[in-house]
This record gives sequence, structure tokens and C-alpha cells, in this order.
Amino acid sequence: MLIDLITIVVDDYDEAVEFFTGALGFDLVEDSPSLTNDGRPKRWVVVRPPGARTGVLLARADGPRQAAVVGEQVAGRVGFFLRVADFDAARERMTAAGVEFVTPPRSEPYGRVAVFLDIAGNRWDLLGPVEDPPRT
Repeated sequence: MLIDLITIVVDDYDEAVEFFTGALGFDLVEDSPSLTNDGRPKRWVVVRPPGARTGVLLARADGPRQAAVVGEQVAGRVGFFLRVADFDAARERMTAAGVEFVTPPRSEPYGRVAVFLDIAGNRWDLLGPVEDPPRT
């Protein structure tokens, strides 16, 4: 058993694809035309970090209820976690690509972490390996 996809509600498909593939370096796995339950056009857009099994379905907000949760899917909490092998290189690349970090890097028992915002305003943790303790 595995989690195949999670959904992030966004304002615009193309802007979201650009953010996730450009700024975050995800792969565009699928971008296919689809239809809503009542026959209106939409797209099935999936992005995934290279080598990951779980992907992100980018879903354009459809109506006021969905538009209200863009950027607030988890009520202001960090709801998404991106683990990288080289924290400093990933953070530097993301910052250069315009990603907004809202906390400075810090060390936690589970690794180095800094919070950033996605294209919709959702909070993510960028997670790196646990730092070795300083040698004395």
C-alpha cells in the first residue's frame, strides 16, 4: 500500500506547473485534459519530485468554496514536507528561483528545516539531513 497522490488546490494550472517544475525541480508526470462531473473542461496535472513515488495533483479551484482554500489547505500549518539530500544547495537553488522562505534554517532532531511557501501560499518544510554535532 502507498499514497499515490495528494491534491493541492491552485489558482492556475500553468503557474503551478511552472512553480513546481521550475522553482522546486519536480517532474511533470502528466498533464491531460479531463472533465468535471458536470462535463466542464479541466486538466489532470501531476507533478512529482525526481525519484519519488508520491505525486502532487494540481487542481485548479472550481468555485468559491475551493477558491477559499487556495493557500490555506491546512489552516496555516505546515502541511507538506520536501526532503532533500543537500539542504543548503536546495535552499540556495529555490531562493534563486524566487521561492519565499518564511523561516530561517534551523536544526531539529529530525534534520535541518526551513519553512517556505508554494505558489498558492501553502506552507512546506524543506527538510535536510540531521547535522553532525560540532567536533570539539
